[in-house]
Amino acid sequence: MGTEIAIKRAGIWGGRGVYLLFGGLFISLVGMAAHVWSGTTSHRTDAARTTAFSYAFTVKNIPPKANRVDIWTPIPQSDARQSISDLKITCNYPYSFEREPEYGNSVLRIEASGSIPESVSVSVNFSVTRTGYHHLDGEDQPFGRASEKTRQRFLAPDLLVPINGKIAEEAKRVVSDTMSPLEKARAIYDHVGRTVTYDKTGTGWGRGDAIYACDFRRGNCTDFHSLFIGMARASGVPARFVMGFPLQPNLSRGEIQGYHCWAEFYVDGIGWLPVDVSEASKYPDKWNEYFGGLDPHRVQFTIGRDIRIPFAGKSDLLNYFIYPHVLVDGKPHDDVQRHIRFSNDPH
Repeated sequence: MGTEIAIKRAGIWGGRGVYLLFGGLFISLVGMAAHVWSGTTSHRTDAARTTAFSYAFTVKNIPPKANRVDIWTPIPQSDARQSISDLKITCNYPYSFEREPEYGNSVLRIEASGSIPESVSVSVNFSVTRTGYHHLDGEDQPFGRASEKTRQRFLAPDLLVPINGKIAEEAKRVVSDTMSPLEKARAIYDHVGRTVTYDKTGTGWGRGDAIYACDFRRGNCTDFHSLFIGMARASGVPARFVMGFPLQPNLSRGEIQGYHCWAEFYVDGIGWLPVDVSEASKYPDKWNEYFGGLDPHRVQFTIGRDIRIPFAGKSDLLNYFIYPHVLVDGKPHDDVQRHIRFSNDPH
């Protein structure tokens, strides 16, 4: 199995071969999020779903004379909405776990040096239990209190999510100063969901560019939620970007072709409330369900935009973080083949 090194101060185990996690303990210690969950119970719109999840990838076509390969990939965390257990890392190179400093995302770091083959393969396997919920059905206790520093961060712009100019102008046409934060968020949710079309044709979509969504009124989940977040922040409502993967609700197993994202906004006295505007636009019969609540058919991986990977040197900020970030001899390397699967059968 190789050598395992205990980093006692952080409570982290790194090494070669296989890493096991039971009961979500590691995630809760290492990957503490930037916010604090209050631990309140929320109304559940669906039964809990437990899924075996496989996130495997291979870094391909590594140059023959490469001296070093650094890989960072996100690791999901347990919180009040999902429980991660039985985490297993399979890799032939030393690895460790780090915490991304701004948002508290958990990151797996792999370091390969010396004699490096043409490809490096890694697999991340775990079990996740996710429960559907809705916080606006009679809930009167705070869910996820945020500090003033956190609230201010999620009122500030991101590189592709400005809060001035045409984003602010559109927000002013949709909300009024007399509205409460909850009413503002609902007005923006309804507006974006009804005026933007889910459309992945052409170019420009998929970057989470609020200006693109504002101008062309189409895009995928990143574009919907970037516009929602920009308008919410411009209206004084803290909002943040959440990244993960979808689980097909009517299948017991299958391949996952790509990510899914949603947003959360903050209301004093209630906490962080989710919205999934792009799903609401596709499934109007679930319009109210996706404001303040989510189904269990997803896994959350990361929060935030413009993410700086820890110990990646001067590597550029990541627009968002859901797939492996690879440097070969300090330069970005994008030739990565991914295989992401789920199964309701834990065996």
